[in-house]
Amino acid sequence: MLLQKFFSRTLHTTRQLYAAGAGLEKSALSALRKKTGYTFANCKKALELHNNDVSLAEKWLHQQAQSLGWSKATKVADRVTQQGLVGVLINGNRGAMVELNCETDFVARNETFKRFVDHVSRIVLHYTDQTEFDGDLWKLGFDSDALKNLETPQGGSLADHLALLIGAIGENATIRRALCFKVNNDLMLAGYAHPAPTNVSTTHNITQVGKYGAIVAFRSPREFEDVEIQKGICQQIVGMKPTKIGEYDKDKPAENKDDETCLIYQEYLLDADRTVGEILKERSIDIIDYHRFECGEPTKRELQEILQSQQQNSN
Repeated sequence: MLLQKFFSRTLHTTRQLYAAGAGLEKSALSALRKKTGYTFANCKKALELHNNDVSLAEKWLHQQAQSLGWSKATKVADRVTQQGLVGVLINGNRGAMVELNCETDFVARNETFKRFVDHVSRIVLHYTDQTEFDGDLWKLGFDSDALKNLETPQGGSLADHLALLIGAIGENATIRRALCFKVNNDLMLAGYAHPAPTNVSTTHNITQVGKYGAIVAFRSPREFEDVEIQKGICQQIVGMKPTKIGEYDKDKPAENKDDETCLIYQEYLLDADRTVGEILKERSIDIIDYHRFECGEPTKRELQEILQSQQQNSN
């Protein structure tokens, strides 16, 4: 049902609703619509073509939607995708962060696109369920090709689902990258996407979407979760872009506090009179690892390719 919600309008529609029920069993039409979510007219056509066989009609509808999606995807494949969203999903000891791109900010704000960000986030999170590991922390990154090749529990690959999305939104879209975390023992995960909605009471098992995202793996002996502090640390990473956590016995604070790149020495955004390190010590929180996504930022691989291209041109 999840995919049908995304793409219920990808097939051709018609206003000739007065023909409802003509030559069809109403129960078959009702069952097909409820099962697939496709429009009245398309379900009617599918049943007419397959002698009211709901199973064959459903298969035909999916084939038509997929065909239309791949056709559209092929036509727009060369269009630049500079807009998009970052999705962050935390569920217990598992976390996923993804970046999806599209051509326009209008589509990025579209609910269909946001639902697809959630869909990809859950597919990546599902992948972590298949992974067993020893130790405290496991993480794995995916590039675009690896993501598109992932098989989904709903059937087909993410590339197939992406083609359906492109058919639905009418412009090019890409699944750019993803990162999944899994922790054991006493480690915990926190996640945040910015800008964040103000009317959400919990983010557990809810995909947060925004232009920026962060996931933090941390250890804390406190018996209760300090949600606001976890959120504050994630906001710090999103807003101040630290390049490393920092160690007091190895790293020195920057002379100009505005140039500080060590997380522990940065001014805490929510209390400029104290550093992040002081906040962490006060609450006995130990940051083990973190990662930050910014929609559209060059990845390390892209930066390396740019440098290689520049060197070749200079020669």
